[in-house]
Amino acid sequence: MNTTLLVATTISWGAIIALAITVLALVRQVGLLHERISPAGALSIDKQSLRAGEPVPSFQLPSLTGGNVTLGADFPQARCTLLFFLSETCPVCKTLLPVLTSVAKQEQSWLNLVFASDGDKQAHLDFIERRQLQAFPYVLSMELGVAFEIGKLPYGVLIEENGKLISHGLVNTREHLESLIEARRLGAPTVQTFMAAQTSA
Repeated sequence: MNTTLLVATTISWGAIIALAITVLALVRQVGLLHERISPAGALSIDKQSLRAGEPVPSFQLPSLTGGNVTLGADFPQARCTLLFFLSETCPVCKTLLPVLTSVAKQEQSWLNLVFASDGDKQAHLDFIERRQLQAFPYVLSMELGVAFEIGKLPYGVLIEENGKLISHGLVNTREHLESLIEARRLGAPTVQTFMAAQTSA
């Protein structure tokens, strides 16, 4: 009986050690894979009329949360503007709201967050109330979406104080959002173009 128990215990410990070695090997492979993969930033859709370094269209629009929102070279700002296009029915947009408001507070020394959409005014007022977005400008304008050629949501546009485009792209995760800001630091329209330039250099 003691011999059987000893054999069973030995086999169990052997299996545990083999499993631990396998897990360590997998962790190492994941680390190597992570190093090889370039950072996935916000997907920038190539548009003829929306290029980094060029002035964005100028707008002066009323905000549903009070006051007016001005954009473009005609209206220089004290800080950069993150124009975030969303829909009150978009699940991904709703998921990103806490991330957006958190980033806006962390970067408030140089960044303004502005929400943009179109559709029914009352539906958006209810959305603002439910999501507690009263502290941020929120504009409704179909013309604004057309001017920036917004085809998919959520979409972020980062604009310099002088009204020129810094970066833009589809924003589905926190990583995508932070890549717009990182592109500003790198002086590139997107993280992808910066990495491509580094690779080809």
